[in-house]
Amino acid sequence: MSTAAPPSADSDCAIDVVDLAIRYHGQLALSGVTLKVPAHDIFGVIGPANSGKTSFLRAVNRMDLMTAGMEVSGSVRVEGRDVRSWRNPYALRRRIGVVFPLPVGLPMTIYENVALSSRLRGTRNKADLDVIVERCLRRAALWDEVKDRLDSLGSLLSGGQQQRLTIARALSQDPSILLLDEFSIAVDPVTTMRIEEVLSELKSEMTIVLVTNLVQQARRLASQTAFFLTGELVEVTETEAMFEGAAQDPRTTAYVEGKFG
Repeated sequence: MSTAAPPSADSDCAIDVVDLAIRYHGQLALSGVTLKVPAHDIFGVIGPANSGKTSFLRAVNRMDLMTAGMEVSGSVRVEGRDVRSWRNPYALRRRIGVVFPLPVGLPMTIYENVALSSRLRGTRNKADLDVIVERCLRRAALWDEVKDRLDSLGSLLSGGQQQRLTIARALSQDPSILLLDEFSIAVDPVTTMRIEEVLSELKSEMTIVLVTNLVQQARRLASQTAFFLTGELVEVTETEAMFEGAAQDPRTTAYVEGKFG
């Protein structure tokens, strides 16, 4: 049972979740999740493998429509609107950028990887697309490394560069919410720190939900953090308090201290 207080109407709330439960082929994977994600901030989600973190993200972005056997109950509201009320889920997803653990490069050039979303929204002017591509690659800390080879295939980049290209592509949607699912798995530590700096800057423009197995990454970036364990939301608390021994549940303290995981 979650210890988080039920959410209320709040203009500063980007994601409002009440009694969320998720099943796969009838098997319960996540239950009783009630939490609020503040707007224009970084919200951390931590917990061991198979604790329900990725399932939570899937529910926010309506990926249940693309996941065989996934059933969602409860309420998930994004910027005040229930995600199930969107007749066109793609319109919802245009507002929500997603970065998965491993880079998912499209079979096209670096430039077209980033320009694709804008083209699909109707932008045709090359000068406008140039501005968008440069801006997004800069925000993803990749521009300086690829600016002279934008016509090269994105698949030829290194793993870390491909992940940053994925981030740039997500940013090209101009999302109001960015979901990051273990973004640094395929990224070296130096590049990870560069991306973390970018994320700290981006939170003034969008809401970021950071799912990570690196608890210190959550500590560095997130203002609030949710701890998931075996399909349950154990608690949501201020991140620094969680790491300073002021967590509400002893299981949270044990996890952030590395006693299990």
